[in-house]
Amino acid sequence: MADLQKFIEELRAKVSIVDVVGAKVKLVRRGREYQACCPFHNEKTPSFTVNEAKGFYHCFGCGAHGDIIKFEMEANGLPFIDALKKLADKAGIEMPKLSHEDHAQAEERKTLYEIMEMAVQYFERCLRLPEGRHGLEYFYGRGFGDDIITKFRLGYAPANNGLKAWLGSKGVSEHEMMELGLAAMSSREREGGENARVFDFFRDRVIIPIFDKANRPIAFGGRVMNDGQPKYLNSPETPIFNKRHVLYNLNNARDKAFEARRIIVCEGYMDVIALSKYGFEYAVAPLGTALTEEQIAEAWKVCSEPTLCFDGDGAGIKAAIRSVDRALPILKPGHSLQYVFLPDKQDPDEFLKDKGHDAFAEYMEKTTPLVDLLWKKNTDNALMNTPEQKALVEKNIMDEVAKIGNEQVRGYYQQAMRQRVYYELGKGSWTPSYAKKNNGGRQTGAAVRVEKVRPKTSLDELIVKFVLAAMVYYPELVAEYEEKMAMFAMPNPGLQTLLDNMVAVFNEHDGDEAFGSAVMIAELEEKGLRKELNLLWELKMLQMQKPDICDVRQEIDTKLTEVQIRQLENEIKECLAGLENAESFSDEEYARYQNLKKERQELIAACNGDE
Repeated sequence: MADLQKFIEELRAKVSIVDVVGAKVKLVRRGREYQACCPFHNEKTPSFTVNEAKGFYHCFGCGAHGDIIKFEMEANGLPFIDALKKLADKAGIEMPKLSHEDHAQAEERKTLYEIMEMAVQYFERCLRLPEGRHGLEYFYGRGFGDDIITKFRLGYAPANNGLKAWLGSKGVSEHEMMELGLAAMSSREREGGENARVFDFFRDRVIIPIFDKANRPIAFGGRVMNDGQPKYLNSPETPIFNKRHVLYNLNNARDKAFEARRIIVCEGYMDVIALSKYGFEYAVAPLGTALTEEQIAEAWKVCSEPTLCFDGDGAGIKAAIRSVDRALPILKPGHSLQYVFLPDKQDPDEFLKDKGHDAFAEYMEKTTPLVDLLWKKNTDNALMNTPEQKALVEKNIMDEVAKIGNEQVRGYYQQAMRQRVYYELGKGSWTPSYAKKNNGGRQTGAAVRVEKVRPKTSLDELIVKFVLAAMVYYPELVAEYEEKMAMFAMPNPGLQTLLDNMVAVFNEHDGDEAFGSAVMIAELEEKGLRKELNLLWELKMLQMQKPDICDVRQEIDTKLTEVQIRQLENEIKECLAGLENAESFSDEEYARYQNLKKERQELIAACNGDE
């Protein structure tokens, strides 16, 4: 029975219900759900919905409802075992040895959930009794009021084996208690001794119930009330609980995460509860282990780029690095991870108490993409003084990129890392960084911050033509780079005229959903600028290659940043030449030299994303 349940949970984690149902009917995305005409009854207006995050389908017309297994059975007329085999083949996993009797055993799980619900109610009641007073005071001391205690159904486990006695009075056997991790047997019995006894697994601990996506209790976490060890204790794995597949609070956070278009993954359940108290109700956490591939897949069902929030200490950084290792093999188009490291070694609870809601919300916008963390993992503290050392760093990076299973994503990572190797290890003049731009939704793109810019630095004509071609191909780039381009001197009046007209066309169509490259080209030609457009051979290149807008942004940022740093380095060299004649080197010139060096360092730091 335990093997069957674990296998079923693995199927649900690895097989998308959208893929399963979509193989039978045509699904159309509608907000957070998919819709179709029901395959189980005739209808002309779609009333059949599929929810990827919750893992079920439902028809509002005929009432059909279930998960991937039930759909395979009912839509394709398959018996239970055959449905499991078909899904196992789809997931590429091996089925355990099962009999048709296992279907009946699976139905017995309902009883296990009922026992767990009884345990939740028992712990809740004990928290309000005199013996649980110090547990209640612990929650109050952490700032958790009655509303939070009720929402998360927090409780207390006394030290008197009361749960075992209470469940026993309700007809629950010791075997069932041990099977669910509610009770344990003394070590003497496990070693074959006599006079063994069964006792409560959780004793003198505050209790945090753990629920599955269907809001059913499946396990518990307990924090000790004294100096005992371990400080935190989670339920062992049971027929209904596999900690690799479960994210704490996903049952509560799922809908809120859809609304916010964000899900925060913390290190522990106390962080999740604290975040909820401050209004961040879309936080989840793994259960005492590093984030697993299965948990990442669960988070992706809700948000394509979850934000992993770690303490800013060594343990938090190590946990982030482990998540990179877990994520690389399963990356897929449109799905990745973002990272936030809190300052001063604070956890979310400490940060919120110290700085409040708004400061935390602002910090959540300072995310680091997975690609940046992968680079830092292999370059921070690495020796790069010789060609051989640099070659080793490059090899290590590309070996990790090779772990990416998806060919398309792997190709883009290889391209991005080769570019970084060239600029960072080759020239040593530029390190790309990524910045977040909040546009109502959360759009993340490659964008180097260029606050410190040398006024009217001359741009090479090839660079200008590439930027203008990019603006024609992706008109939304006009708004992003108009101000930056104004800081540079154009190589000829014709290109300046073309840029001015592009800005005018963009402003005329700002907010028009139908506005795109074709409209931009047509209106520039109407303004008599066809000859200037034809000189942009880079535009033809973009039209042929169809690059992603993020890659185009990164290329623009790279070119502009290199120009700025190169100009600063030339001016610094001029100042250094003046040092040869120390008598004529005035205080003003020395101050200019220092300012140029500072400006160059600030620009490099901005590119690196440093504060």
